[in-house]
Amino acid sequence: MPYKQIFFDLDHTLWDFETNSKETLEDMFYEFGLHEKGIPDFTTFHQTYIIHNTKMWERFRKGYINRDELRWKRMWLTLLDYKIANDQLVEDISRRYLEALPTKTNLFPDTIEVLDYLTEKKYPLHLITNGFEKTQQQKITHSHIDHYFTYMITSEAAGSLKPNRGIFDYALQKAACRAKDALMIGDALDVDILGAQNAGIDQAYYAPEKPSDGIQPTFYISSLSELKRIL
Repeated sequence: MPYKQIFFDLDHTLWDFETNSKETLEDMFYEFGLHEKGIPDFTTFHQTYIIHNTKMWERFRKGYINRDELRWKRMWLTLLDYKIANDQLVEDISRRYLEALPTKTNLFPDTIEVLDYLTEKKYPLHLITNGFEKTQQQKITHSHIDHYFTYMITSEAAGSLKPNRGIFDYALQKAACRAKDALMIGDALDVDILGAQNAGIDQAYYAPEKPSDGIQPTFYISSLSELKRIL
């Protein structure tokens, strides 16, 4: 099918969230002297943070907590695991983390190559992301990929989170695009792929391994460069 407009997820698809987040957390670990406050090493701290961050994001997506609670509670729970109950420290680290994270610039392999290719092919490119407006804009600006995209649709602006249909409908309306003319590319089966399916949009699932059952995407790609064979 000849697609007319392309929508990308940002984090974990183009912008290497895990690498960028880990680098930022390591900066925070030493900046705030957490190794002197009873946390044995950065690796242990990072693993603990990932557990709490994953849980808090799941609660946020389901509407159980708001974004402010997400931002501080993940760090509060992490430090509490090491018997550090310091609300000011939690607030300071959380603030600095959010300031520093979007300045990191690690992208997934082939990101620039594929964005150049699609731009040369005259595809209008857009982003659909569950991230926060200011933070996501900083990420693409510092990574020097902002000029590729016509629209960045965030959950904050749309008033709807992936996989809810609302954010996809909002994105299609913003881009003046019909669902059948769009392709959504993302890394999360239950968020990007299922959400796009429910909105009638074809999908390219970007992941190291094919899904074994359940949700079946329109396309499966193990690297971004494989988009060239689809588009």
